[in-house]
Amino acid sequence: MNMLLTGEAAAAGQASMVVMIIVYAVIFGLFYFFMIARPRKKEMAQRTALYNSMEVGDSVLTTSGFYGILIDITEEDVIVEFGNNKNCRIPMKKSAIEQVEKPNAD
Repeated sequence: MNMLLTGEAAAAGQASMVVMIIVYAVIFGLFYFFMIARPRKKEMAQRTALYNSMEVGDSVLTTSGFYGILIDITEEDVIVEFGNNKNCRIPMKKSAIEQVEKPNAD
């Protein structure tokens, strides 16, 4: 009789361990979704909207901290003009654009 109780107690201990692992996995999954996946998706949507709103003549800030004006826009690349002398034109990826400022309409 004593052996049966020991076996039942061990089986109950294993079952509670499995339930505990499942609960921790669900909690980890929820934290991952709310802390990593959802904000990343939201940021990607904002970036896509920023890239779609760019037009030739807009003032931009690059990820390296340079201000310039958009000269040409292709599907993946842009050409940005830096400085006052109009001779410094650099092609770069759209992902290098951090901020877009529309020119004032007077």
